Amino acid sequence: MRLIDGNAIAQQVLSEVRERAARLAPTVPHVAFVRVGEDPASVSYVAKKQKTAAEVGMKASLTVFPSDVTKAELFAHLDALNADPSVHGILIQAPLPKHLPETEVFNRVAPSKDVDGFGTQSIGRLVQELPGAFAACTPAGVVELLRRSGVETAGRHAVVVGRSLIVGKPAAALLLAKGCDCTVTVAHSKTRDLAAIVRQADIVVAAIGRPRFITADMVKPGAVVIDVGINRVPDATKKTGFRIVGDVDFDAVAPKCEAITPVPGGVGPMTVAMLMMNTLTACERARG
Repeated sequence: MRLIDGNAIAQQVLSEVRERAARLAPTVPHVAFVRVGEDPASVSYVAKKQKTAAEVGMKASLTVFPSDVTKAELFAHLDALNADPSVHGILIQAPLPKHLPETEVFNRVAPSKDVDGFGTQSIGRLVQELPGAFAACTPAGVVELLRRSGVETAGRHAVVVGRSLIVGKPAAALLLAKGCDCTVTVAHSKTRDLAAIVRQADIVVAAIGRPRFITADMVKPGAVVIDVGINRVPDATKKTGFRIVGDVDFDAVAPKCEAITPVPGGVGPMTVAMLMMNTLTACERARG
């Protein structure tokens, strides 16, 4: 079993971003974060992204709106960011309050600045394999982990467990696309005999949002397992009262694998690294 070190690979990506960003001087790649409300996880995620941006020589600005912000007020701000040539990427931190329709909000971001890859045009261009599309950061990180770990993908059967717009669907599109060339199955909570489907996989991407859902009997020997899950489970030995586990029962599954990602320290760091790469690319395109 080989452990795929997401922290180490993310640092490789960030090092490349730092070098390319320096070559753009005096232009500084700029990602604008928009947060609505004070959800603790959102506050933490945005702070981490801002810190990483500073480390690679990028500018990261943040606008925080109250949770009762109107759609008109939020859209006016997004329109201003779209029109500002000094802003190269825009990220709206999800989740949003229920009165704000997420798809409509994501689509308000100009496609050239949609570094989170959630807009309809970004997703459509990704599926059509057209140049200029930004892939959502987490699935882009999954593919980058496979590539930089030397995992052979062409012709192999990848099973993506989960069909979310944030991970499952774009991950399937990326794995299917030319360059990865996987045969892809998407399984989900309504899949009949899901365990039998997952057992066929050469590559498993677990993104179903259930702690330790993928068990040893669901994984064939020699499979590569990428665990996207981030779940809190109670743990009285921790100061916080909980610990983070993935969607895979790591201790039981790992001995069967060719390679596997840990949680934490697997896909998570890659999500932030790919956001920085997308922002850098947006800046390079703006510069021509």
